[in-house]
Amino acid sequence: MDILKKEKIALEVIKTLKSKFEDFPEDASHNRNAPFHEAFLEAFKVKICKHVTDIPIFVSLASWMHGLNTTLGQTFFENVAHILCDGEKREFKYLLINSIQQNIINEIINSLKNNNTNPDISKENNLLFENQENSNQNISNFTADVYYEDYDSIFAIELKTVKPNSGIFKSEKEKILYAKAGLKNKFPKKQVYYYLGFPFDPLNEQKCGSDKIRFLNYGIDCKKFFDPSEILLADELWDFLSEGKNTMQLILEIINSISKPDFMEKYDLINNPSNFLSYPVNYKNTLNEWFLNRELIIIQNLELLLNKSKNEKNINRLLKQNLFNAKGEYKENRISTLLEVIRN
Repeated sequence: MDILKKEKIALEVIKTLKSKFEDFPEDASHNRNAPFHEAFLEAFKVKICKHVTDIPIFVSLASWMHGLNTTLGQTFFENVAHILCDGEKREFKYLLINSIQQNIINEIINSLKNNNTNPDISKENNLLFENQENSNQNISNFTADVYYEDYDSIFAIELKTVKPNSGIFKSEKEKILYAKAGLKNKFPKKQVYYYLGFPFDPLNEQKCGSDKIRFLNYGIDCKKFFDPSEILLADELWDFLSEGKNTMQLILEIINSISKPDFMEKYDLINNPSNFLSYPVNYKNTLNEWFLNRELIIIQNLELLLNKSKNEKNINRLLKQNLFNAKGEYKENRISTLLEVIRN
């Protein structure tokens, strides 16, 4: 993985941590009213108090944890996936299929549902893709969480929670069959690949480990509707996106380098560029630990930039800007402009 992609992943980690530090429940005084939760939890008070001294705080922490799960599932995993494969989230409208493909999709779904056949990606694709003429039926609009194209191939991935809801696999299979048929009709000269992706395997003892067969058995009806080759699980998913090895391990290493108890202290240190003059060693060490390579280039060329800033106000103003905005988002315009000044 190249240096810039490592930095971009690190920036996603920083943004996520910043947002979760801001809403971490320090006390329960601002709790939303949760009378039913608190009433039920009274029955578990003795057990809870072995680990948590305050039930309202416990309720707050549970809500905070739910928010973290949502952030990871809806934002962090998607953004990291886009960084690794140079892809994007893309919505598709007005794709067409023909009546033969419509019937084939219905037959595939009904046959899988009734256990008359086992999922077979190769056979299903052959049936879908051999009839591409006279496409005149609109399919429902859909969005691919991760989408990218090569010269001869199209790749789409649906990122899913590792604990999917019951019944999700039938609807996902149907969506993917329609999407593949529509995409193939639109791009007849390209190979079309569509996967379900799961960021980690909750059943495995190893952080980056996975057992796809056990995972398929764990998901209700997953094995019934999906060929194992349609599933990308844990390290397989991240290596597929990066086209490298040990990608999941590297992502966790980046997170672990940043996600420490002194996160906010270090964040405040580097967010104010003037702190470099007062704490140069700590400042540079933090940039290194957090994979912020472009900021290290600014530090290495600071004398050049300061000299140029004497005659160019915009450079001086950019040098005095914080690295991140109020939401913890990195100021790409600032760094791009300063790097351009260095190159010229």
